Amino acid sequence: MAAKLIKGAEVAKEIRAELKEEVARLKEKHGVVPGLVTILVGENPASQSYVRAKQKTAHELGFYSVQDDQPADISEETLLGLIDKYNKDPKIHGILVQLPLPKHINETKILYAIDPDKDVDGFHPVNVGKLMIGEANYLPCTPFGIQELLIRSGTQVEGAEAVVVGRSNIVGKPIAMMLVQKGPGANATVTVCHTRTKDIAFHTKRADILIVAAGVPEYIKGDMIKPGAVVIDVGVNEVGRTPEGKRILKGDVAFDEAKEVASAITPVPGGVGPMTITMLMKNTVKACKVLNNIND
Repeated sequence: MAAKLIKGAEVAKEIRAELKEEVARLKEKHGVVPGLVTILVGENPASQSYVRAKQKTAHELGFYSVQDDQPADISEETLLGLIDKYNKDPKIHGILVQLPLPKHINETKILYAIDPDKDVDGFHPVNVGKLMIGEANYLPCTPFGIQELLIRSGTQVEGAEAVVVGRSNIVGKPIAMMLVQKGPGANATVTVCHTRTKDIAFHTKRADILIVAAGVPEYIKGDMIKPGAVVIDVGVNEVGRTPEGKRILKGDVAFDEAKEVASAITPVPGGVGPMTITMLMKNTVKACKVLNNIND
C-alpha cells in the first residue's frame, strides 16, 4: 500500500488561517499589528521571487509589511545603519535580510546586527544558543515547519528513532536539536548523517522518522528506508526543464521507490517548501507579542 502524503501546502493553509485570526485579535484587543521588513540587496531573480512570496503572505495575513530594496553596490556600513533603524522601529517586529548578499558585504556581520528579538529567521547566535538549551525564542523556519508537519500528521515522535541526513546550519543541525529536546513533537533519539558517514543506509534503515536535507537529487533510495517509516524530504533540486520551459523538480528521496516502503512521505514540490514562509509569519506574530509584552 502506497504511503500517505503529508501535504505541506494544506497544513500551511491551515496555519495561515489560524494566524489571520490571531492578527485580527491582536489588532482588535491590543491595538498592535505584526510588522515585518524584508531587505533585498541587488536584483537576484531567485531572491526577488522569495521576497515577493514573503510580502504577499504578510499582506494576506494583515501584517504591516515593508519591502526595502537596496542597490547591489550598497556599502556594508549603510546596510548596518539600515538594520539599526529597523531594530529601533517599534512598528517592525521581524527583520529579514534576504541572502545571498553581494560579495563585498560580510553576511555574518549583517545577520549578527539584527536584534535577536526581531530575528524571525532564527539564525542569530543568541537564538541558536537558546535553541540548544531548549529555550528558543524563534525556531529556524524550515525545521519549525518540519516539526509542525510531524505533529499535525499525527506522527509519533516521542521515543522514535529519528535520522537526519544533512548537517547544514539552516536545516540539519537545528532539526536534530529540536527533535532531541523535551516537549511536543520531540523527545526522539536522533542520529545525524552526512556525506562523510560510512554506510549511510545502515543508519537510514533504522529510522522511524527519516528527514533528508542532503541537497542531492534522489540520494535516498527505497531500499534505504525502514518499512513503515515517515519520510520528510526537504530537497528541492532542479534536474531539467520540460519542452515548455517548466522546471522539473526532484527531492533528495527517490519518491516513487520510497512511497512503496514508507507509511507517510512529503511530496516535492508541495511538501516542506510551503511551510517555510508560513513559519516565518508565525515567528513574526510571536515577535509582535514578545515585543509588546502580550502573553494571551
